[in-house]
Amino acid sequence: MKILVGYKGTDVGRDLMDIAVEHAKAFDGEILIVTSMIGGDKSEMQKFTDAEKNLEQAKVYFDDYGIKSETHLLVRGLEAGEDIVRFAKEKNVDEIIMGVRSRSKVGKLIFGSTAQAVILEAHCPVLTVK
Repeated sequence: MKILVGYKGTDVGRDLMDIAVEHAKAFDGEILIVTSMIGGDKSEMQKFTDAEKNLEQAKVYFDDYGIKSETHLLVRGLEAGEDIVRFAKEKNVDEIIMGVRSRSKVGKLIFGSTAQAVILEAHCPVLTVK
């Protein structure tokens, strides 16, 4: 079983990773730890460096549990939701686990929601963690 974990290194990350560990153990799964970023100029290089560090820290967490995992920093010019859905299809993922941040309804209308896009478009089950 392939489990995609949408990861940004935020405070929801630990709960998210704990659930991913449980699912990977229960279903003899492997985990794809994914962060999607739009890309940009050189001034944003620190954001990419930070994202790579966060992904590596998450990988160490899964390694400590003996769970096979790999990291993917996606910079493909797509919005995060679309990018995650497309990547999940490309890798034939069986489940997506991702965090959701509470935003006001107005905030969701203006900015959209990565989780909402993934839930509506994914070809597989999506588990969200608050």
